[in-house]
Amino acid sequence: MDKIFDPYFTTKFKNRGTGLGLAVSLKIAKNHGGEIILSSRKDADSTFDVYLPRIEKKTIEVKKNPGFQQIGNERILFIDDEESLVDLGKQMLEHLGYDVVVQTDSLKALELFRSQAKDFDLVITDMTMPNLTGDQLATKLMAIRPDILIVLCTGFSEVISKEEAEKMGISAFIMKPYGLPELSEIIRALLDKRK
Repeated sequence: MDKIFDPYFTTKFKNRGTGLGLAVSLKIAKNHGGEIILSSRKDADSTFDVYLPRIEKKTIEVKKNPGFQQIGNERILFIDDEESLVDLGKQMLEHLGYDVVVQTDSLKALELFRSQAKDFDLVITDMTMPNLTGDQLATKLMAIRPDILIVLCTGFSEVISKEEAEKMGISAFIMKPYGLPELSEIIRALLDKRK
């Protein structure tokens, strides 16, 4: 119970899950001023109580946040071996106006990129994946097209640091779990720098 909300803690077999689900859920609850409380007993069901603050006003004034309004129309290849994260990434990026192609298999992503390299403006890839890790995939993508912008995502990594990623030519390094404002700002900064 002490580790259940830790990123990458999982009781599943290897390659059967990353252990990010509860970590991301807790971060979302806390970002909204809430909390998740776990109660569990041996040989019994577990209960997760999600507490969120009540909204008193019936209408909410939406303030424009310039960091959140980083929209575009470029084509992005989004790669993660977790289907739920791929679906979420696609929804977030399409919400910002991007044309998003997703892939859950790093080898298939490489083949797709090889056949359509000029069609993509930016690639977002997870670090920890079967077959090719994110840094290995990035190296192969840059061999095909040296100017491709690549964002490498990881929850924690003893294999690669931000500095090592930059030395390889990776454009940006982002820690999971990340939010839409942070991701949109990084993407827009990279694409605008290119223009």
